[in-house]
Amino acid sequence: MVDPWAQHRPFSLQLLIYLCLLHQGDSGQPYLTSKDAPEEEAVSIQGVRGGSVELSCGSGPTSLVVLWSFIPTDSVVPRPVAVTDGASWKVEAGASTLGVVSLKNSSLLVEELQEGAQGHFLCQALHTSPGQLHTTYTYLTLAVLVPVYKPQVRLSDPSPVEGVSVEAMCVVREGTEPVTFAWYHEPPRGPGETLIGFTEPLLWLDPVNRTHLGWYVCSAQNVVNALSSDRVFLDVMYGPDKPVITVEPLGFTDEGFWASERQEVTLSCLAASNPPSHYVWLHDDTQIHTGPVYIIASAGRTHTGLYTCLAQNRHLDTRTQTTIRLTIYYPPERQPSCTVLPTPGAVTLLCTWPGGLPAAQLQWEGPQGTGPTAPSNVTWSHVAAGLPNNSVFTCTGQHPSLRKPALCRITLWEPPWSPTCRTTATVGDQFIMLSCEWPGGHPAAVLSWLDGQQQPLGGSSDSLAVHLLKAQGGLSGKEFTCRGSHPLRSTDLHCQIQLEAPQLAVAESQVSVLEGQEAWLECTLQGGVPPAQLLWLAPQHQQVEQSTSGYMLYSMSAQLHLRIRDADPAHHRGTYQCVAHNAVGNSSQDVRLEVLRYPAPPNVTISHLMYRRHRREVQLQWAIQGPGNLTGFLVQRRASVPSPGTGAWETAARDIEPESRDRLLGGLDPGVLYAFRILALNHRTAGHPSEVKTPVDPPFSAYPAVLGAAGTGMVVATVASLLVFQYAARHPQTFPCFGQLLIPLEHRDQQRGSEDPETHTGIETPVTSSSLDPGQEATDAPVSVTITMTATP
Repeated sequence: MVDPWAQHRPFSLQLLIYLCLLHQGDSGQPYLTSKDAPEEEAVSIQGVRGGSVELSCGSGPTSLVVLWSFIPTDSVVPRPVAVTDGASWKVEAGASTLGVVSLKNSSLLVEELQEGAQGHFLCQALHTSPGQLHTTYTYLTLAVLVPVYKPQVRLSDPSPVEGVSVEAMCVVREGTEPVTFAWYHEPPRGPGETLIGFTEPLLWLDPVNRTHLGWYVCSAQNVVNALSSDRVFLDVMYGPDKPVITVEPLGFTDEGFWASERQEVTLSCLAASNPPSHYVWLHDDTQIHTGPVYIIASAGRTHTGLYTCLAQNRHLDTRTQTTIRLTIYYPPERQPSCTVLPTPGAVTLLCTWPGGLPAAQLQWEGPQGTGPTAPSNVTWSHVAAGLPNNSVFTCTGQHPSLRKPALCRITLWEPPWSPTCRTTATVGDQFIMLSCEWPGGHPAAVLSWLDGQQQPLGGSSDSLAVHLLKAQGGLSGKEFTCRGSHPLRSTDLHCQIQLEAPQLAVAESQVSVLEGQEAWLECTLQGGVPPAQLLWLAPQHQQVEQSTSGYMLYSMSAQLHLRIRDADPAHHRGTYQCVAHNAVGNSSQDVRLEVLRYPAPPNVTISHLMYRRHRREVQLQWAIQGPGNLTGFLVQRRASVPSPGTGAWETAARDIEPESRDRLLGGLDPGVLYAFRILALNHRTAGHPSEVKTPVDPPFSAYPAVLGAAGTGMVVATVASLLVFQYAARHPQTFPCFGQLLIPLEHRDQQRGSEDPETHTGIETPVTSSSLDPGQEATDAPVSVTITMTATP
C-alpha cells in the first residue's frame, strides 16, 4: 500500500524555501535536531475519535509563513500537513488520515478525528522583527481517545444444569484503556436488577445453582463513556424437587387428609423445577389427570384412596413423586332416630343413627341431666317415677362433615281421654274383630283384651289391640273389656263392648202411590254390635243394588232408604223386605207397595179433517164426549186406509194441551193417503181412540174470482173514458167534433151547478174559458189518478 503522504503534489517554490529552513540530514530529508528542538516542553492535548480538536501555534506577532507537520508516535520523521502565508493555505492530501484538516488563521483544526492523528504536531512560524527574520517552534502531543464499544455478554453455557461451572465474559471490542466493568443480575421474579459487585470482565459461577437463574447485564466504562450490554438470560436447569401436595379445604387424619362428601376438593401439587415440571395424578395407581391442580367437583365415597403426584422434568428426564391418602367423610343418612319403649316402672330411650364415615357420636340429654354417649347407637333406661308430663329428651348427633349437630327429640306425654272399643266383622261374617284404640301419648299406651271373667285374651300391644272371635250364635249378649296402661299414669283405664244381634224398624209397612209417581221405603237400624249391614229385597226376593234400573238407594247413618222412580203396577207392586244382619244374628221387616192407576179420560170424536197447502198439511178439529179428567191429547196416523195388513200407528202430535181442540199437522207426503185418530190422556191412562178418518180436499169456488175480474175491468174502462173526454175538452182544436158537443154540455152543467150546487155530482173537470186567444197555447194542468183493484178469491 502506498503511503498517502507520498502521493501529494510537489510543494510550490515558496513551500520548498520554507522547508529549506529545516536542517538537512544525511538522508536528504529535513528533521529536527536537538539544537533545533524547541526549548519549551511539549503541550499535551486530548481528543475523542470522531470529534474535533484545534491546535494553536503559540502566540506572538503575525507570522509570515506557518508550517504544520505531524510526527507519528512510531516515527521521528515529520510529515508536512498544511502551510499558510496568511493570504492562502494549503493542506497536504496525506493529511486525510488525521481527519478533516483545515487552517484557521495559524491554528490547525482537525474534525472527524481519526486514531491516526495520535502523535506529535510541530508548528514552524516565520515572522519578522526589525531588520531580521525569526523562526518559532511549537510542539504539541495529541492523544486520541476511543469510546468503549457496546459490550456483549458471552456465556459458556446458556442452559447449564445445576451444579456445573459457568463462565460469563463481558466482551468490549474497543475503547481507550483503562476500562472498568460491572455485572448486574435480575431474577425472573425478583424486584429488579442488583449489582453483583464483580468488576472483572470474566464472571465465574462455580458451581451454578438455581439462584443464578435470570438476566445478566455487563457495563463497561472508560474516560470517554460508559455502555451496558443487552440482557442475556442464564437458564439454569434443575429439579424436579420432591412434590408438595396441598388439599383444600384442609382436614387432617392420622393417615392423611379428609374432605366432606359432595364438597369441592382441590388437590394442588408443586415441585420446583426448570423447565417447569409436567404433573401426572394417579388414584390408586390409575392415571386420572395431568396438570398441577386436580379438582374433584363433588367428592363421593369412591374418591377415597391414595393420590400420587408424579412430577417430571422432561428436559433433564428426571422425576419425583409424593403420595397422600384422601378419605371422603360422609354423614349418616337422614337424621338421628329417637324412640321410646315402655318398660315396667321406666322408659327406655333409644337413639340410632347408623352409617356414615366415621360413625356419628350420639348423646342423650334429659330434664334431669345428660345421659350416656356412644357412636351410632345409644340406649338410656330412665326411671318413669317423678317424670312430669311433656318431659323432653334430646339426642345430639355430631359428625365432622356437618357444620351443625343433628338433633332428635322425644316428648313424653300421656294419651288424652281413654281407650275406645269397637267391633267389626270380617268378610262373610266368619270372625268378629274386637278393636281397642287409645291414640296419642309417647310412648304409646299398652292395651290388652279381657273376657267377661277378666281373663286376658291374647297378648298386649301399643295404641291398638285387636282380637278375633269366631262367629257363633252364643255370642249375643257377651261383654268384653279393653285395659290400657301408660308409664306416666299411676292407674289403668278401661272400655267395654257387648255383642248384640241387629234390630230393625220401618217408617210405614204399607205404602200407596199413583202410577208414574215416586215411592219411598224407609228402614232404620236399631242396635247391633258389631255394626250390621242393611239391604233391600225386591218382591222377587232379589237384592236391590245401586245399579238396579228404576231404583235408588240412600244410606244415611243407620238408615237405608229405597226410592222407586216412575212407579209401574206391573213391575213395582208387591212386598219389599228390609234385612239387617251381622256376625251375631239378623233381622228383617216387610213393606207392602201398592201402585194405583189414574181413571180413564173421556172419549174423543173427530169433527173436522181437511187438507191444506197442496195436501202437505191437515187441519184437525175434535170434540170430547162425556165427563172425566184429562191431561192432554195424542194424535196418531198411518198410511192408507185401515185394511188388513196396514202399517202400525205412529204419533203425529203429542203433549197437546188439554184445552186445545184443533191442531195443524204438517210433514205429509202428497202422494200418500193417510188415516188419523186421536186419544185423550189422563197422565199415563189413555182413553178409547176416536173413529179413524181420512182428510178430504177443500171445495172449489170460481164465483168470487169472476166478480173480481169484472169489477176490475169496469173501473179501468171508466177511468180511461174520463181521461179521454178531459183531454178532448182541453184541446178542442185537436178533436173539433168532441169540442162542439162538450162545450154546450159544459155550459149546461155550469148553469145547473149555479142553480143547485148541492145536487151536483160526478167527476170534477177543469173549466175551459171560451175567450182564450186562438194564438195562445193552453197550459195543461197535471192530473192525479189512483186505481184500486181488489181481487176476492
